[in-house]
Amino acid sequence: MKQLHKQTSKDEEMPSSAQYSPKSQKHHRSLPRSINYLLREQRLLFILIGIFIGSIFFIIQPTLSHLGPPDTHPSLPGYISTRRRDYRSGGVGRVPAGIGSRRLRIVVTGGAGFVGSHLVDMLIGRGNEVIVIDNFFTGRKDNLVHLFGNSRFELIRHDVVEPILLEVDQIYHLACPASPVHYKYNPVKTIKTNVMGTLNMLGLAKRIGARFLLTSTSEVYGDPLEHPQKETYWGNVNPIGERSCYDEGKRTAETLTMDYHRGAGVEVRIARIFNTYGPRMCLDDGRVVSNFVAQAIRKQPLTVYGDGKQTRSFQYVSDLVNGLVALMDGEHVGPFNLGNPGEFTMLELAQVVKETIDSSATIEYKPNTADDPHMRKPDISKAKELLNWEPKVPLREGLPLMVNDFRNRILNEDEGRGMK
Repeated sequence: MKQLHKQTSKDEEMPSSAQYSPKSQKHHRSLPRSINYLLREQRLLFILIGIFIGSIFFIIQPTLSHLGPPDTHPSLPGYISTRRRDYRSGGVGRVPAGIGSRRLRIVVTGGAGFVGSHLVDMLIGRGNEVIVIDNFFTGRKDNLVHLFGNSRFELIRHDVVEPILLEVDQIYHLACPASPVHYKYNPVKTIKTNVMGTLNMLGLAKRIGARFLLTSTSEVYGDPLEHPQKETYWGNVNPIGERSCYDEGKRTAETLTMDYHRGAGVEVRIARIFNTYGPRMCLDDGRVVSNFVAQAIRKQPLTVYGDGKQTRSFQYVSDLVNGLVALMDGEHVGPFNLGNPGEFTMLELAQVVKETIDSSATIEYKPNTADDPHMRKPDISKAKELLNWEPKVPLREGLPLMVNDFRNRILNEDEGRGMK
């Protein structure tokens, strides 16, 4: 019994692994500890799987690096964020001809309008992806219908007074009625578009790190006391007049743009646009060139307000679009005057229209409108020097192109009425 008791006590004192299998204990002692460690709990299997995965990565990695940096391939992770850092650092700047294949994602507010649609055409032609935002108050789908089948074009019906969330690299902010007939129609809505619309687009630019371009206007100079007008001129504007919703609205938009630039580090550009003409203008938008052309084609008298001695400068739309793109691609904030310094009185313009369309057209005089500027001519020396931009198309070359467009649309309009 004593021997049995001693034997039992020895068994209790033995480690459980020794009790489990004397053979396995003997076998493990015969192997090196490192191999023993690998064999236990399938560790060797996991190591082999890790080696396999690592080999696959090193095989694929050279192929990915050959494709170029992530910002040139929208399908790769980091596409948006990498480009955003480039714009923050100002590294994109003016795009050299050698890297024209780099595709940007751009939003154009008011892109269904006269100027906006021509800008969209140019941006699409450069290989970019373009999103147009428009509420179609003055814009028309007909201006963009030729792009509806393009995979790089997108159209969103939206009013910029309401926020919108997008991921883009550049924002061209054109949204606002630009002709007196349209911006006087609902002056409160006009100033809301200039203030709230600009705030929303600047907020979007701040969130996503996009570069922002504001299309301001020569109306910020009001009825100028300086001639020609330089960007340093502060203007002579009536803050409570009929045109103030547009004039002061654009001045406020410029203020907001510069405050976001100084206070929040948003990359901004400001263009002050002078009178522009060309195809796709609204037929009856109240601006002098479109008025004269439409009236001459319809065999109506040309309406001259006041004595007709007021002066304006007229640039063709393609010149303006080139200027906007040069400003966006450049490294200068502005503001920049974008216009044609060729100056015409209203009577001189009427004579050019008569020579182009109908020499027998007559002129009808009416009282001048309130706060109508007496003189308007841009000094574009700043744009020439810093943007290497100046207009190329003189009035007598650009006007016939506009006339052809107007004649076709008025003819179609008349045919449509005849069918009714």
